[in-house]
Amino acid sequence: MKTITKVDFATYLGVILAFIVVSVCQAQGLVNRSLGGMLVPICCYVCMSISLNLTVGILGELSLGHAGFMSVGAFSGIIAAMSLQSAVPNDLVRMIVALVVGAFFAAIVGFIVGSGAAAPGDYLAIVTPFFGEIIKDLINCLLVGWDENGLHIALNVDGTKSMSSLGLSENGIEIIKGAQGATGNARIATFAMGFALVMITLVVVLNLVRSRTGRAIMAIRDNRIAAESVGINVTKYKLIAFVTSASLAGAAGALFGLNYSNVTAVQFDFNTSILVLVYVVLGGLGNIWGSIVATVVLYVLPEALRQFSDYRMLVYAIVLILVMLATNNPQVRTLISRIIPRRKGAALDE
Repeated sequence: MKTITKVDFATYLGVILAFIVVSVCQAQGLVNRSLGGMLVPICCYVCMSISLNLTVGILGELSLGHAGFMSVGAFSGIIAAMSLQSAVPNDLVRMIVALVVGAFFAAIVGFIVGSGAAAPGDYLAIVTPFFGEIIKDLINCLLVGWDENGLHIALNVDGTKSMSSLGLSENGIEIIKGAQGATGNARIATFAMGFALVMITLVVVLNLVRSRTGRAIMAIRDNRIAAESVGINVTKYKLIAFVTSASLAGAAGALFGLNYSNVTAVQFDFNTSILVLVYVVLGGLGNIWGSIVATVVLYVLPEALRQFSDYRMLVYAIVLILVMLATNNPQVRTLISRIIPRRKGAALDE
């Protein structure tokens, strides 16, 4: 049986303590409305950065379309939750179903996209950006509604169809309206559910990395030829990592989608994928705890800099550059390693 390393235990404990502190502050009215509205999205992006780190940091492949999986999870989760409104009135149950559905469909799409990941070279770096754009265009053409007869789905490719083309009954629900996205969603996402999803993501990723499968994945990252020479199935283990990463992103997307009344495909464009990649790189490739801290800080930072008005994005860019320079400085890395001692072999990025 695998034992939890000190680094893993500290990661779990840090997330739990952060949740308790924020929950207590909320109960005492110490969290303003702006920050309170950012709690669920922060949880979503933390899950996104952890899952992307599995692909980029642990597997060693560059993925530039991670927001595409988030989009698949968001809209499939919204469809599931909205369709079950009358049959399942309990918000928590519908939220769980939406997370599972989002993760499932994102995993399927991840398997399709990642099926060629065994090809040497920059396959994922080339394919994933186009995949993200394809998903966005498909959703912009998608019309989905629900009534007592079930789901009604149509693709408005030629621009001649509208929601009336679905033939919904009077009691029907219009869920996805093409380029308008999903409107009128039931906002059932909560900070507690976001915390639960972050913990599930951590358990899945950290246990995978510490397992025999994780060691095989890192062996492929370090030396593909040597891994193949000792009988490691490169295709199998690359797919395991990539599909796991995609499914977790899909669950995060479902949580994100059900946190807003209106969700459009534009929210999951190429810029979103790059933003998540920035979180991962600044937090450290293979460093799960670093991804969490970087995501929280960099997501809150633009809001904290709002007082600088037009200069806040300039300040944000300067902070990013300074953090990048600091984290790549040998002296700073040595200092951090002294402050946070790690057992030999415990670090994910080694």
